Amino acid sequence: MARYQNIFTQVPLRGAPELGVAMYPGSDERIQGTSHSTLLGRLGQAQIGPIYLGWTGIASLIFGFLAIEIIGLNMWASVGWDPIQFVRQLPWLALEPPGPEYGFQPFVPLAEGGWWIIAGFCLTTSILLWWVRTYRRARALGMGTHVAWAFLAAIWLYLVLGFIRPLFMGSWAESVPFGIFPHLDWTAAFSIRYGNLFYNPFHCLSIAFLYGSTLLFAMHGATILAVGRYGGEREIEQITDRGTASERAALFWRWTMGFNATMESIHRWAWWFAVLTTLTGGIGILLTGTVVDNWYLWAQQHGYAPSYPDTGVADPSLLGSPGQ
Repeated sequence: MARYQNIFTQVPLRGAPELGVAMYPGSDERIQGTSHSTLLGRLGQAQIGPIYLGWTGIASLIFGFLAIEIIGLNMWASVGWDPIQFVRQLPWLALEPPGPEYGFQPFVPLAEGGWWIIAGFCLTTSILLWWVRTYRRARALGMGTHVAWAFLAAIWLYLVLGFIRPLFMGSWAESVPFGIFPHLDWTAAFSIRYGNLFYNPFHCLSIAFLYGSTLLFAMHGATILAVGRYGGEREIEQITDRGTASERAALFWRWTMGFNATMESIHRWAWWFAVLTTLTGGIGILLTGTVVDNWYLWAQQHGYAPSYPDTGVADPSLLGSPGQ
C-alpha cells in the first residue's frame, strides 16, 4: 500500500452499462449503443455511450464537416491534387482570407477568399450550435451552466480573431488564415506589425492566467493523486463527509504554504483562471489596431517600457515620405 502511486496505475471498473437519468419530455432519443474500452479504462471511465446528439448536435457536426471539407479541398487543390504532397506539406498549407482590396465585403470571388468566408461561416455555425448543445444538456440534467460559459470564453477569442476585429478594422485581410504554420506566421507578423504584442497589457494578463491555470491544475491534480490511496478522488463525498484524504491534503498545503484551498474553491479558481485567459486575450487582440497602433510606443508613453537611449540616428518610421 505504501508504494501505491495512482499516477501510473488505475483499477478499471466494469459493470452493467450506466444509461443515466431519464430524459425530460420533448427531448430527442439518445443513441443507446454502449461498449467498454480497456484502453480508455486506463485513462478514465471505460464505458463508451450512450450519447445524446439532438438536432443541435447533428447540425453542428454537419456544418463542422462542411468547414473541414472546404478547408481541406482548397489545401489539396493548392498542391495540384497530389495526395503525397498534400500529406507532406499539410502543416504549411493554408486557406487565406480575402485581400485588403475587398474590405469587409460579404461576397468575394471564391478563389480570392470567398472559400475562406464560407468555411468560416460553417465553422462558426458549428461551434455556436455545439455551445447551444452544451448549454441545453446542462439545463436538462439540472446542472449549472459553468461548462457552457467557459466554452463561450474560448469562442469569444475565436470570434475576435476572425470576425469582430476584422469588422472594426473594415477588412477581412486582418483575419487569421486556416492552417497550422500559416496561423503561427500570422501571429508573429501581427505582433511585429503592431509594435510587439508583449507590451500589450491584456496579452500579459492572458499569459499570466494561462500559466496560472497550468499551475493550479497541476497542484490540484497532484494533490488528489497523492491522496488517492485514501479515497481522495471521491471529492463530493470528501466535501460532505471529510475523511483522511481531504484532511491530509489540507494539512499538506497548510504546512507547506500556510493556506489551503477547499475541494470546491480550487475548481472555482481554476475555472476563473482558464476563462480569463481567453477573455483578456480577446480584449488585447480587439484593441490592437483599433485603439493602439504600436504597443511598444504605448508602453513607453505610459511608463510601461523603457525608452532606448538617443543614438542620434533618426527613426525611419518617423520620417516623411521621400516626396515630402
